[in-house]
Amino acid sequence: MTLRWEAFLDRVRERGEYDTTDDAERAARVVLALLGAHLVGDVRAELAARLPETLALILLNPLQAAEPLDPDRFVRATAAWIDGATETTALWDIGAVLSTAADAAGDDLTERVLLQLPPGYDILFGRPQPGQRP
Repeated sequence: MTLRWEAFLDRVRERGEYDTTDDAERAARVVLALLGAHLVGDVRAELAARLPETLALILLNPLQAAEPLDPDRFVRATAAWIDGATETTALWDIGAVLSTAADAAGDDLTERVLLQLPPGYDILFGRPQPGQRP
């Protein structure tokens, strides 16, 4: 099921406790652009198909990553791309966006997305694996 633009941003706005939809959109654009650089093939295409068209295009035409970013570096990169963000606020942004994307994707696709990412991204998606508590 593809989420409509408004529905996706409303969920991100609620989860991220943003004051405006523009703030939610800014976070969604940055996080999905960075995520898209780490996904390939059918998994990226299937996730894009579950997102609103504008965000799907961002996921499919990502920022270029020279190497996979571990979760900590993903947080730092997100903070660098969002004006005024800190690593703490970027972590909040990431959680709001990726948990909404995971809900749109469903459990099976989210598991396949996580298999393409370095260990530790399950927490960023709001789906910690059992037995992995730090």
